[in-house]
Amino acid sequence: MTNQHPLSAIPACAWQRPIGLGWDKPYTVRYPSNLDDGPWHGMPLGGFGAGCIGRSSRGDFNLWHIDGGEHVFQSISACQFSVFEQVGTATPQAYALCTEPPTDGSLSEWQWYPQKSGTYHALYPRSWFVYSGVFQAELTCQQFSPIWAHNYQEASYPIAVFEWTAHNPTDQPITLSIMLTWQNMVGWFTNANKSPDIRVRDDGSPVYEYQPRLSDSQGNFNQWVVDRHRVGCLLDRAGRDPNANPQEGEGQWAIASLAPPYTSEVFYHTRWNSVGDGADVWQTFAQDGSLADCSDETPAAAGEQVGAAIAIRFTLAPGESRQIPFVLAWDFPVTEFAAGVEYYRRYTDFFGRSGQNAWSMARTALKHYEDWNAKIQAWQQSILERADLPDWFKMALFNELYDLTDGGALWSAASDRDPIGQFAVLECIDYRWYESLDVRLYGSFGLLMLWPGLEKSVVRAFARAIPATDDRTRVIGYYYTIGAESPTALRKIANATPHDLGAPNEHVWEKTNYTSYQDCNLWKDLPSDFVLQVYRDYLLTGANDIQFLEECWPSVVAALAYLKTFDLDGDGIPENSGAPDQTFDDWRLQGISAYCGALWIAALEAAIAIGQILIHQHTDTSNAEIEAAIATYQTWLVQARPLYQAKLWNGQYYRLDSESGSDVVMADQLCGQFYARLLSLPDVVPLDCARSALNTVYEACFLKFFEGKFGAANGVKPDGSPENPQATHPLEVWTGINFGLAAFLLQMERKAEAFQLTEAVVQQIYTHGLQFRTPEAITANGTFRASHYLRAMAIWAIYGVLTEFNTES
Repeated sequence: MTNQHPLSAIPACAWQRPIGLGWDKPYTVRYPSNLDDGPWHGMPLGGFGAGCIGRSSRGDFNLWHIDGGEHVFQSISACQFSVFEQVGTATPQAYALCTEPPTDGSLSEWQWYPQKSGTYHALYPRSWFVYSGVFQAELTCQQFSPIWAHNYQEASYPIAVFEWTAHNPTDQPITLSIMLTWQNMVGWFTNANKSPDIRVRDDGSPVYEYQPRLSDSQGNFNQWVVDRHRVGCLLDRAGRDPNANPQEGEGQWAIASLAPPYTSEVFYHTRWNSVGDGADVWQTFAQDGSLADCSDETPAAAGEQVGAAIAIRFTLAPGESRQIPFVLAWDFPVTEFAAGVEYYRRYTDFFGRSGQNAWSMARTALKHYEDWNAKIQAWQQSILERADLPDWFKMALFNELYDLTDGGALWSAASDRDPIGQFAVLECIDYRWYESLDVRLYGSFGLLMLWPGLEKSVVRAFARAIPATDDRTRVIGYYYTIGAESPTALRKIANATPHDLGAPNEHVWEKTNYTSYQDCNLWKDLPSDFVLQVYRDYLLTGANDIQFLEECWPSVVAALAYLKTFDLDGDGIPENSGAPDQTFDDWRLQGISAYCGALWIAALEAAIAIGQILIHQHTDTSNAEIEAAIATYQTWLVQARPLYQAKLWNGQYYRLDSESGSDVVMADQLCGQFYARLLSLPDVVPLDCARSALNTVYEACFLKFFEGKFGAANGVKPDGSPENPQATHPLEVWTGINFGLAAFLLQMERKAEAFQLTEAVVQQIYTHGLQFRTPEAITANGTFRASHYLRAMAIWAIYGVLTEFNTES
């Protein structure tokens, strides 16, 4: 029991929206083949790599990433909270707390909550529903999963906590009943097609079909559990051998709460028709807040659906408050990639691998949820209390971390080689491959600062992959999109830095370079990206993990040597080929490019710094070999730095490249300079040139591009106009690139401009229905591309520069 007002715990900076309020003109997808689930996205629930569930601001549970790397967006109406209220002796009322009734005719007996009667708030990993204007009681539901910085255990749990706070502000007693209903979905989330064909989509991307077993519930059953002072429903499936290892999709759900004396009255129903009219639970609930206390464990027949329900009823005296917890847990321990390629999830290190531990997890949550909530608040508080940060920035800083939960995240169980397991997040749902190295150059800053152990595990995976080969061949999708005949390309050449760590239909971490839009063996930024991330992850996490540098050093040497083979004229800088061969993979660069050339110079400096550390630490690596590598890199630098300046500096900014003749101002032209300063390496370019180029970028790409409303375009002419009005990447505003550019502005002591740019992008995301599905790109036409995108977590680079990258944040 508590007297705390339910609104007092909600940070003022949390994102807010009236419950059920739609969007007049939300952003729509740029290309029909790209994913557009619409704007009804809310903060996801669930631990990293455990599978996640999304609940939107209208109250429905609609995002189901239960199968690792796979996306299902569909409102399951039977999964719902409902509230009964009776004030004194007045006529009672009851509502299911979603503003959107089912469209298929099911649950027609239920009464659905009216729109705009309250407010939804979100500040990842917490969100709140504040209900007002309908009930006499003041009701708030806080929902969260146990995620906080530097936590490598609870952050993996497949658990959602719903903490209800009810307050009676009237002079009469109020009887309330809170009901949680849940459909038994055991067996639904696995691909019915274990070996799907890969095809090339119309945008040139490789795709395969995911066929979840939705509504396949034969054999599903629910049982009522009383466990000392904890009660709930366990949702299971009959017919599984309890001694056999579970398959993907096999496991349990659980919904639970506290029994008397911690709550007043508990009711339950373990077998109701979740696709019928709903009267079997609603008739008694709407009458007096009770359920039939039906305990029926009969398995579902073919074509039948079964739901479970638990209700907690209590009476509040005038002025009284009470908190009631509900917990949702799920235990699906196996992620299967290609048929037979299986990994156990990280949470199984703490709860076992049987797939029969959902109740154990629910029990753990009911015991520890208050402590978890306190740890989340303590983690966030140091940022929330900063008066120098605007509320919109604090909001976006935390909310952009949502992708670590819902970005198809994988987190495997621990092994001797990987003591905290292996981790990976998709580039996005449209481009369904993991940890694209060029994207995470900016997009990994949140992981680096908050869970550096996971960050290093990703970079180690790239280090292991660099020497590997994959002799399979495939066609290149880019040529398909321009109507040209595609050359065939090897999947992965030895010592080429892979673009990604693979896709969920093959073998993530082992079969890399899944994307085939371009031949990534030819990319000119990936080796530099790798080297810079190795040194960054060492330097900004205490500069003491020598073993990490030792593990990565052979691949650093191999990656740079491979990239140097593209320096065809031997002038010290690898040339771009004229094909899109870097992260802007629709944008042709020719000769020495500002983007790739600056990254190359910074990477050479980083490699020299790594080598010197290894020599100083007297590691097992041969000093003579390291010294030879350093000497080589210094020779290349002597050539490269003056050549870069001579070829690309035009007196105002750095040219796009040395051979195309373009006068485009590229927004991210000095990413390498940003990284050099970030890592305390020698500058890539003279500082006065960097300042001039940065000013030109800010003026042309941001202020002159639709008056700064949308953010900075990737590349426009100095007057803000397009070089080619039909271009794709140059005229898009990339959210993560903009946040990286803002970090560079901040680094160069231009804080006002950095925040002006960042705010423009944040406003576009959070006022136009893009929240919790932040895209790679938006356009001035109100369209977007590639939602749930990894690079947007680059907003943490801004905070990192502000705090000098204190990884204890």
